[in-house]
This record gives sequence, C-alpha cells and structure tokens, in this order.
Amino acid sequence: MTLASMTGFTRRGGEAGPFRWNWEIKSVNNKGLEVRTKIPGFLDGFDIEIKKIISSALTRGSVFLNLQVDRAADSERFVVNEARLADLIDVAARYSDQPGVVPASIDGLLSVKGVVELVSDEPSDEEQTSLMVALLADLKLLVADLIAARQTEGQRMETFLTKQLNEMQDLMVAAKLAVGDRSIAMRERFTSQVRKLEQSDKPVSDERLAQEIAVMAVKADIQEEFDRLESHFVEATTLLGAEKPVGRRLDFLCQEFNREANTLCSKSGDTQLTKIGVDLKVLIDQFREQVQNIE
Repeated sequence: MTLASMTGFTRRGGEAGPFRWNWEIKSVNNKGLEVRTKIPGFLDGFDIEIKKIISSALTRGSVFLNLQVDRAADSERFVVNEARLADLIDVAARYSDQPGVVPASIDGLLSVKGVVELVSDEPSDEEQTSLMVALLADLKLLVADLIAARQTEGQRMETFLTKQLNEMQDLMVAAKLAVGDRSIAMRERFTSQVRKLEQSDKPVSDERLAQEIAVMAVKADIQEEFDRLESHFVEATTLLGAEKPVGRRLDFLCQEFNREANTLCSKSGDTQLTKIGVDLKVLIDQFREQVQNIE
C-alpha cells in the first residue's frame, strides 16, 4: 500500500437487462469517514449497501456518490393529464372571442408543463433485485478506481512531503552550526561582563555568579530540542512508508514539530538562529497542509 490521499474522483457506467446506469464518486478530506449518496427513488434502502462497501474500503474522507439509472426506451410512455388539458381547453374557449387572442391549438396546449409527462413503468421485484446485484458488483469496481485515484495523488504528496522533510533536516543542520557560533559569542560576551563586575565596588559573589552561569547555560541549551526533532524526522519517514493509513499520526506529529520549532525560536538569542527557526516553522506549516489531506 502506498500513501493515499483523501482527494479523488472517478466515474463509470454499465448496463444489465433493460437498465443503464452511470456512477460518479468523489472524495475530499475529512477527520472521519462520511458517505453521502444520491440514488433513484425506486432503489429505496440501496444506500445502506453502498455505504457498507465504501466503509469497508476507506477509513477517512467525505465521499459523495451519485447514481443515475435509466430503462430502455420501450419501457417509457407518454401520459396525458386529461383533467388539466380539459381545464386549459375551457379557459381557451372563454377567451377565444377576445380581440388579439389567437385560437388555441392542441399542440400548444399539450406543450404546457404538466399536461404531458414521460413516465417509466416501475420495475418488478425480480428486475429490481437483478439490478441491485449488478450495481453492487459494479460499485466495487468503482470504489477500486477511486482508491487508485487517491493512491496516485498520494504518491505525488509523498514525493512532496519527503522533499520537505529533507529541507527541514537541512535547516536543523544549519541551526546546529549556528549554535556553535553562538556559544563562542556568548562566552566572549559573558567574559566581558564578568570583567566589568570584577572592577565594580560591589562585586558579585562566586556563588551568585555560579548560579547565573548555570541559568544561562540551561536557557541557551537547545540540544534537547535537536534530539526530539531528530526522533520526529525518523518517525515521519517511517510513517510515509507505512502499509496502513497514517494521516492522523502525521497530523499529531506536525504538532510536535511545531512545538520544538517554537522552543528553538524562544531560546535562539540571536537573529541567525531565529531566522532558521522561522524558516523551519514555515516548512512545518506547509508540511501539515499536505498531511491533512492524507488518509
């Protein structure tokens, strides 16, 4: 199984006996699985079987399915609403002698909406049962086509997400280099401040000085954030190659990525590291936008 998107669309048609049909099905992203159907009225209850098949094949997404069924032309006939036609004839007769009124013609009256309707004979129970069996078989092929479309989109997304993970890792490498340069600058700045304190009338005690050094060291240390980011990168790479739906886990992992990036920015202490942290947050946000469309 490859990474699957929740976005897909496909259609197919078929026929059996006197019936012809056309399916259309599309899906978009959703936190869970939601199936909506639009089917002919004489197939009342058939939507339950449709939802069973779709639910057994998909785990997430809003799915919209439309089914149109037509019968052969010999099962259709025109029906005239004679009561309505008679009313129209009476109205036409009352106004026939009015100036400027053209006498009504039968073809004109028959063209009035509701006078003539094209109707189809209701299928027998046997015909309906045969039709539903054929439709269910065809529906399985339709769902298979939708899954293939979602997987094709998923492959494109996997390439994009892998590229972004690599870019995030490159930024982390750059951040580690920036931290090394920052450590030297901090040490030089701290040494300069200590020399000023030594020349003051009220020098700071060695104990207090040691405490301040410890506090600065803790605030400046971001190795823990680097370690957690590394583990998140490994987990994300593993999930992208998993043989099951991973959209939810990747979405949660993006939250962890963002948390570490925020901490990195708050501990940065210099513009270079802050810029790297902001760039990392932008990539994480783009990554998450794509992840939210993964099944």
